[in-house]
Amino acid sequence: MWEHYYQPATLDEALPLLRDHAGAARIVAGGTDVMVELSRGVRPTSALIDISQLRELAYIREDAGLLRIGALATHNDVIASAACVARALPLAQACWELGAPQIRTRATVAGNLVTASPANDTISPLMALGAELVLASAAGERTVPLHAFYTGFRRTALRPDELLREIRVPTLGERSRGLYLKLGLRRAQAISVIHLAFALEFEEDMRHIRTARIALGCLAPTVVLASAASAYLAGRELDEATCAEAARLCAQGAQPIGDVRGSADYRLLALRNMAADGLRQLAEGRERELWPAQPVLLESDRAATAATPRAGGIVEAVRTTINGQPHTLVGAQAKTLLDALRDDAGLTGTKSGCAEGECGACTVWLDGKAVMSCLTPAAQANGAHVTTIEGLGSPDELHPLQSAFIRNAAVQCGYCIPGMLMAGAKLLDEQPCPNRQQAQCALSGNICRCTGYRKILDAVMDAAHEQA
Repeated sequence: MWEHYYQPATLDEALPLLRDHAGAARIVAGGTDVMVELSRGVRPTSALIDISQLRELAYIREDAGLLRIGALATHNDVIASAACVARALPLAQACWELGAPQIRTRATVAGNLVTASPANDTISPLMALGAELVLASAAGERTVPLHAFYTGFRRTALRPDELLREIRVPTLGERSRGLYLKLGLRRAQAISVIHLAFALEFEEDMRHIRTARIALGCLAPTVVLASAASAYLAGRELDEATCAEAARLCAQGAQPIGDVRGSADYRLLALRNMAADGLRQLAEGRERELWPAQPVLLESDRAATAATPRAGGIVEAVRTTINGQPHTLVGAQAKTLLDALRDDAGLTGTKSGCAEGECGACTVWLDGKAVMSCLTPAAQANGAHVTTIEGLGSPDELHPLQSAFIRNAAVQCGYCIPGMLMAGAKLLDEQPCPNRQQAQCALSGNICRCTGYRKILDAVMDAAHEQA
């Protein structure tokens, strides 16, 4: 899909590369959007500039009323951040709603913003919170408010020689409440039909609103602020009549399209109901009631999985460790990790299903994280450790989850099972005694085309019981 693969080790190396290849190369970090586009022939390129090794951009810091989120911070990083959950709850909720666990281990918040789809989950909460972006190039930096970043459908103010270095998010204060709501056609791996986010600051009585910002997604070519509704709420008590009128104003200002996920009329009706319900939740202080006590991350040891800095430069072969054995995969730098494992390493247990990160059949572990290998450039395994289904257990010593699958007759056609096992085993590494809801979450990115989910979940719970 590409010819040249550059992997700079520092920001100082990356920015000149970006300048020299401006408009002729694409940036890749998590890859969960870029790899899908390249596989579909959208914005093809002959070169990728991989910034995944710029560890200086992998951070979330709290600083004087701001959360500073680096370009390499993943959705999991936000979910696991106590500061984000406490003081930027709508963003954490949006990150939790995005994709599946194997997507959230790699997908960056910055990438979600730059892709610029009005369906992208993190845009509306960050816009409601009043975020701004720091854009960096070899010539210097500039700061752009997020609401001014989008110039049209999938278009942004980002210049060809720039990258998004940092997201700056004003935190919610003691008298502020926020909430993110999403309507999808299923509970996981769902593109939004609509999504909306609220950031309300209350007066001291915690009944009357001082300021409000409401952002709406999937209702215009870009995510937009519901200005009329936000202005209406200022100074009012958040009672039932106020909630209903603000919801009406949200819908009045929207002009959504109809598509395969929902008609325009359906979107407007859903928006009005969701906006009213969201405001009621905020009025009653119920915005946190569905936040999980122990979110499933599919990263068993986050401290240990932080990538070790590697030498930068042009990747001409992938030198990696797979299932404990060193491999040099010549020519694999122009492939996905899935294709490199199957074609070059000869490990065909990892299956190719959708090739778009939708089915989970290709799940492997990369430096301790469960990932969709179809969305991972093979060069990102350079210097890393990969575990595939062949390395999970052996015929003489099965992994406990493999034994549980046999006991529970959890295998039908078998095609999805390698991915199911890799996701389920990573859950058991992370949380040895998960409940059934956590097991369902861990496997939410894995599709069984035989619809054998019940026995698969039974097997995960059986294995958890055995090792308890």
